[in-house]
Amino acid sequence: MNRVVGFEISSREPELTTKFFEDVFGWDIGEPNYEYWPVVTGKGANVVSGGIAKGPEDHPHGTRIRIEVDSIDETLAIAKVKGAEVVREKMEFDTFYLAYLKEPTGIDIGLIEQK
Repeated sequence: MNRVVGFEISSREPELTTKFFEDVFGWDIGEPNYEYWPVVTGKGANVVSGGIAKGPEDHPHGTRIRIEVDSIDETLAIAKVKGAEVVREKMEFDTFYLAYLKEPTGIDIGLIEQK
């Protein structure tokens, strides 16, 4: 089953956004990597991880869920047939692949595939 594994908040001013969530909600926010600040919320079994990123032009502000899939390529192929728009093709990082799509009503979704 493809499950939600995290979230990503996009902001054109990520330093200000990270400070806000840290001060208001007490989130544990790590050092940035690739203009992405890792976030840990909650404690113990209630941890939800995500991040705050410098929002690109096509998604400057907003929140996306990330869904872990077995194959980004297969998932994107099915999503396109079902009316989705690919916002970012599959990108490679050290330990995972990442892609973004917009489902038919306009909701942005991140896809993550572990290496």
